[in-house]
Amino acid sequence: MAVSFGRRVAVATTNQLTLSRRYGYYVLLPETGHGEDVSNNPLLQNAATPKFSDITAENCVSAIGVQTMDYETKIKRLEETLASTETSTTDIFEDVLAPIEKIGAPLDATWGTIKTLHIANTKVVPRKAYMGIHERAKHVRSLKYTSEPIYSTFKKLSGCAKTEEQKRIVQKFLLEGRLNGLDLERSKKANLNNILFKLAKAKTAYRDKLEIATNQFKHVIKGSSIMTDFPEDVLKMMAADRSQPGRGPWTVTLQPAVATGFLEHCADRDQRWNVWQASVRRCSTHNEKSLENSTTVQEIRIQRRNLAKLLGYDKYADLSMETKMAGSVENVQKMLSHLLDKALPVQEEELLQLETFAAEQGFEGPMQIWDVPYWKTRQQKLEFGLDEDSIREYFPLPKVLSGLFMLCESLMGLQFVEESGVDKWNPDVQFYNIFEVGSTEPVGSFFIDPYIREDEKLQMDGASGWMIPMANKCTIIGRKPLAALVFNFRPPLYGKPSLLSFTEVNRLFKTFGHGLQHLLSKASYSEVSGLSNLEWDAAEISSNVLDNWLYQRSFLESLSGHYETGEPLPTPIVEQLVQLRNHMAGYDLCRELYLSALDIELHSSTEFWVDVIERMWPQYNVLPLDKKDSHPCSFSAIFSDEWAAAYYSHIWARLVAADVFSAFLEAGLENKEECQVVGKRFRSTYLALGGACHPGEVFRRFRGRDPSAKALLRSLGIKQPKLMQAVSG
Repeated sequence: MAVSFGRRVAVATTNQLTLSRRYGYYVLLPETGHGEDVSNNPLLQNAATPKFSDITAENCVSAIGVQTMDYETKIKRLEETLASTETSTTDIFEDVLAPIEKIGAPLDATWGTIKTLHIANTKVVPRKAYMGIHERAKHVRSLKYTSEPIYSTFKKLSGCAKTEEQKRIVQKFLLEGRLNGLDLERSKKANLNNILFKLAKAKTAYRDKLEIATNQFKHVIKGSSIMTDFPEDVLKMMAADRSQPGRGPWTVTLQPAVATGFLEHCADRDQRWNVWQASVRRCSTHNEKSLENSTTVQEIRIQRRNLAKLLGYDKYADLSMETKMAGSVENVQKMLSHLLDKALPVQEEELLQLETFAAEQGFEGPMQIWDVPYWKTRQQKLEFGLDEDSIREYFPLPKVLSGLFMLCESLMGLQFVEESGVDKWNPDVQFYNIFEVGSTEPVGSFFIDPYIREDEKLQMDGASGWMIPMANKCTIIGRKPLAALVFNFRPPLYGKPSLLSFTEVNRLFKTFGHGLQHLLSKASYSEVSGLSNLEWDAAEISSNVLDNWLYQRSFLESLSGHYETGEPLPTPIVEQLVQLRNHMAGYDLCRELYLSALDIELHSSTEFWVDVIERMWPQYNVLPLDKKDSHPCSFSAIFSDEWAAAYYSHIWARLVAADVFSAFLEAGLENKEECQVVGKRFRSTYLALGGACHPGEVFRRFRGRDPSAKALLRSLGIKQPKLMQAVSG
């Protein structure tokens, strides 16, 4: 059994923030097939890009089977070589890391291709087939981190690392080995495996019960009266006939996009309450006993605490911080507390204003949690008057994509060139090479698959976007980075190009920013190239930096253009979009701060989870906690996914990104030359270094100091509210 952790070094800072990623899993040794004829398998031809049109599900299973067996065999041979060789004559980079890079490259490329096909064409790679492939590949790739000969060699020769990149690699292998228990004595290793087994079992039980409880709730609406204010995208998710979203019946479920959309647009308060309470009481002791997750939450917390103590940590949150940019629980709590001090008074004022607005519209209070999404949306509509469909007309995909490329070209000295003649999985897919200005050799390449295909693509919500690393940069084998960007945008129809909502423009920019960090890496080793070895609380920084450009008036005007006339988005609408970002920002931020703090506390204390939420809720929320609200029982991100003691990462990344973007603001967005200086510095740090340099150091090289929360608060319009100003005056 193996548990894998992403290696990140912790660094503490002083009075600003502090500048480290944690993920783990338990896997069983997979079965592997052999004896198949693989000579014609397009995934095994070592081409720069595979021939997608020839790939079948059988090819995927066969290729992974062949390559995982080959990987395991070669790792064993490497172990034997290391065991029989004098350590003093070994060069860990030439004799250990180089073979590992060569061994892993074919498997990584095949796995990246299969991930892409699973998202872009589930007919070729359906979920059941993909999950088997995923577990198989994941287990085998973890062998390099659970190998005692490899770990021992890195440990003995750690001082041989000369460059910053080499030191990060050594640190990664040492921490991975230690967290996999390679320093434990035999009896404790058996205990580690037992803990991991129990933890995996509990996480699976949590996930399975939550899935059943989520799918059990179905509320059918036949009359159209309460559906009149619903946007087409939400209706489409709920309609029995998706091709006719305006016709019922409509089914309300607890799938996040559906439930959120319903709460935002349903005028019937009783129906809102029904959906809200069904959501927050899922898997609680108030519902079906066989599906309760209360005891499962406790079991997961106990096993994580046992795991932490076995590995030498006081609590699981401390173990998590080993691999985070933040570096310590104290630094996270300091950040959360600082933001809460600013956001909580704003939340109070926002809710007072919202309740006043609702009362003017006939609402009879008091305002409750299940009322906020609806009245917040109503207030947005009446105060900002934004029509999503009319806004779409100003964001045709070709125009937006061209504007995005031009921004990156202007700031970073890049060129994006579409290439034909590359095999693709669908005619809609485009392929681009990225060049340095003046160079004829691409630095990286990517596919972009923009349009929704309901019978093929993985479906989440209309703004979904994925960046799939298909190949990491690796100097040893001469490989350049390759990625796929997959979206679910509306296709061109009736002579109109694909028209994007502002939310979809936002998703495009974030996903593209994520992709640039993979594609523009200058690391030599795949182990630390791009997003590899990058701390989770730093992984979203680059994507959020790019997203910040969408809230700059001059850029937003230049990015837009009516699909018929070419006229830019009218200035009043530009102003409204910028203001919309700050609407109820205090309320929204406090909600994220609460969930982040709750996650840390649940993985720090031994207090029963009910007591934890009853104690913490009023510290972050103005509205009261419902007596039967059991949201930890459905908080899958931290209990069955990989965000345990890491949920704060989303806020952390936004905070750092806002501070990074403020360097462009200080240069002056209209000052092209100064912005280019900042843009090239951003590229040479954030986009070039990736996991080869600790993100705390990356930020300091970019800004010359540690991060501050000021830029995030300023971007959200969070400052001392009017009520506080009056008191202080």
